[in-house]
Amino acid sequence: MPEKATSEFWRELKPITTVFQPNALPEIYTAHAATEDERYYVPFTETVSSRPLWISPSQNKWCDVLMAKKAGLVNRHYHPHQVFAYTISGKWGYLEHDWTATAGDFVYETPGEGHTLVAYEHEEPMKTIFVVEGPLIWLDDKGKADGYFDVHMYIAMCKAHYDKVGLGAGMIDAILR
Repeated sequence: MPEKATSEFWRELKPITTVFQPNALPEIYTAHAATEDERYYVPFTETVSSRPLWISPSQNKWCDVLMAKKAGLVNRHYHPHQVFAYTISGKWGYLEHDWTATAGDFVYETPGEGHTLVAYEHEEPMKTIFVVEGPLIWLDDKGKADGYFDVHMYIAMCKAHYDKVGLGAGMIDAILR
């Protein structure tokens, strides 16, 4: 139950009793999603880490907080599906575009986009919520496919890191939907 309403016009409203349909899984609630506790951030590259918030193996999707504490780089990659991003703090962009995202900025990436994600030096770490659909296709310097990264690799990477730092792989199992 959320906190008790005091002056809100809806304070006498009762919650519905049938919240979930049969076989539905519960929601995922994550307090302090963009935590400062670095154990929750899985190293993605040498300079960028990912805090998993929700993962759907059957849909090959995930939602995370991507973080770079200083100048950072995510390998060049191509998205065959759409991606959504909301910037919490810091500064980042794509070498291939003419904008730079800062706190409060939203980005929609269309399917079929290739780019090089960079994080800039900033007084705050770059923290951005991403919703990624489908795999990332790694690209070489000429923009040609050079490997891939999908949800199953993401799950394995996250479980291994969470075990290593003492959080336990079960934390990842708890956010699979």
